[in-house]
Amino acid sequence: QRGELEGGYQVILSGTADKLAVTWTELKWNILLAILITYLLMPALFESFAYPLVIILSVPMGAVGGLLGLKCLGFYLALRGDPIQNLDVLTMLGFVILIGTVVNNAILIVHQALLQIRTQGQTPAAAVLEGVRKRIRPIFMTTATTVCGLSPLVFFPGAGCELYRGLGSVVLGGLVISTIFTLFLIPTLFTLMVDAQNALAKNYADADADAEPATVLTQSETDRAE
Repeated sequence: QRGELEGGYQVILSGTADKLAVTWTELKWNILLAILITYLLMPALFESFAYPLVIILSVPMGAVGGLLGLKCLGFYLALRGDPIQNLDVLTMLGFVILIGTVVNNAILIVHQALLQIRTQGQTPAAAVLEGVRKRIRPIFMTTATTVCGLSPLVFFPGAGCELYRGLGSVVLGGLVISTIFTLFLIPTLFTLMVDAQNALAKNYADADADAEPATVLTQSETDRAE
């Protein structure tokens, strides 16, 4: 980038500042690629493309939590009198990390609910409630250990904390918010998804049942004609 000043002076930005716009564009594509890869890996586990769609919807909640975490960090630094943490390129890497971590809790709930349906024959609503009840403890344990591990990086100053504090706040906020809302949103979306699949299957079955007598009647008429 170039700028001209009065008197024949010029300001030229080069190096990292000159490539910042290109870096932002490439990072956006990396985020989309990470979401796509994460989604495509899950059908191998669930043998369906519908259930991973429910799970991937936890990613926006993690992104909202990351922005809230960065905002809370700004208030905290303002109270301490430290420079405000901006949304730089290194901080944006925290959103890429969140894509692979916030889906873990949703995977546990959906997998357990499907297991309850296939082995116990429960209804979708009862199965997802049982899945949340059985998986809530490991979800809280893994989230608590991650939050405790990131807290010193975010809240306590140290060597190099200025570089990685923003990244830590994004990951911390995203994990906390996504964990809370996953326990409510994912069961609801899972139940709606299973009910929609059952309704479609029933409609196809009814359509086949209505079409079959017409075929039999036509064959009978053909036999009588012969």
